[in-house]
Amino acid sequence: MSTDGQSSADSGCLHSTAVLTRAATWLTAWGGGPVPYLSSNDPAMWLGGYRRDCSGYASMALGLASPGLDTAGLAARSVPIQKMDLRAGDLLINAGPDNAGHVVIFDRWTDATMTSYVGYEQSGDGGTHHRVIPYPYFGSYQMSPYRP
Repeated sequence: MSTDGQSSADSGCLHSTAVLTRAATWLTAWGGGPVPYLSSNDPAMWLGGYRRDCSGYASMALGLASPGLDTAGLAARSVPIQKMDLRAGDLLINAGPDNAGHVVIFDRWTDATMTSYVGYEQSGDGGTHHRVIPYPYFGSYQMSPYRP
């Protein structure tokens, strides 16, 4: 990452680009708009073989086999990293029990203060988003950085 808070084209660039490119597809994949959030175990309700919840979306973006992992599975398959080491395609995860967790795909810092970032997520407040998020997440909800 460069010092201006933007993603750089160094090591991991191809993987990061692929993850973000796949993540962006769900912004317009539902009749030209964002994919609506739905937590369902019914494959008929999924999109492209992936659950329409946050972890199904992250699994799709990461290129994992469908239907993907849950948030705890994503955390178990990833390596915890430090905030300062976050780069495009990394994850912020709350691996809460009983599917109460959440996952966001990190895109880039908004600036060098590292107090907010742009992330991709699938959430109940409108489905697929690419938006500015305060670090680590809205309110007092705790998320931790991981490298898949």
